[in-house]
Amino acid sequence: MGVLSNKIAREELKPADHIYSWRQAYIYAHHGIYIGDGMVIHFTRGAGQETGTGTPLDHLLASSAPSQNTDNPCPKCGDQSRLDGGVMASCLDCFLFGGELYRFEYGVSRAFFLVKVRGGTCTRAPSDPPEVVLHRASFLLENGFGVYNIFKNNCEDFAIYCKTGLLLVSNSSLGRSGQAASYVATAKTLVSMPFLSLTASFSGWGVAGYGMYSVGRYCVSRLQSDIGVRRDVFKVPVELVGQLGLDEPPKTTGMN
Repeated sequence: MGVLSNKIAREELKPADHIYSWRQAYIYAHHGIYIGDGMVIHFTRGAGQETGTGTPLDHLLASSAPSQNTDNPCPKCGDQSRLDGGVMASCLDCFLFGGELYRFEYGVSRAFFLVKVRGGTCTRAPSDPPEVVLHRASFLLENGFGVYNIFKNNCEDFAIYCKTGLLLVSNSSLGRSGQAASYVATAKTLVSMPFLSLTASFSGWGVAGYGMYSVGRYCVSRLQSDIGVRRDVFKVPVELVGQLGLDEPPKTTGMN
């Protein structure tokens, strides 16, 4: 594991690892929890289900189905293309969908988090013990994790909850996903560009200052959205998740 890449070999995998694989030329990643014996529990949208944006992102950022070949289904996990989405168990090959294997990092330092410019790869929040993580993933496999929403309740949100037990207790439009936070941070940075282009000098110093400001604004926005530093999350027992209605922000307070 390093600053440049979280890529790992299969033999390095351990049960309760939060893993992911990039899709669509590294535009987004699909996340899940490795449970051992070559199997992964993960959260996907159903066929034809919108991801919650009402934009082309519904098609671009939606998690790929674990198996699309109905004529030759996977011998280990079957034909999952017919499933309606939600929390499911797939073999590692179907989960990766031809992509490379990466492991999400927990409990990283502030400096390390900021250096990892790409969101959806690490968090400052610590992970709970493996047995707790596996219990949450198995429980949610049987009981579900609410309605898929690309910004508020996606595959990364699912994996982060399994690892930390943290859920939102505010009306924030953004979930726990570092990947979604990166898109929002990028948008905020781009919005500031017209103003800066009018005020910044086009000398070498002006261009350099503008670049540093943009990078700093992006990094600060990402850090503020990280579940490891946010104040609008609470530890919620997995047995209560189904009562919170994850298609909307949870409305619970004071849970341990």
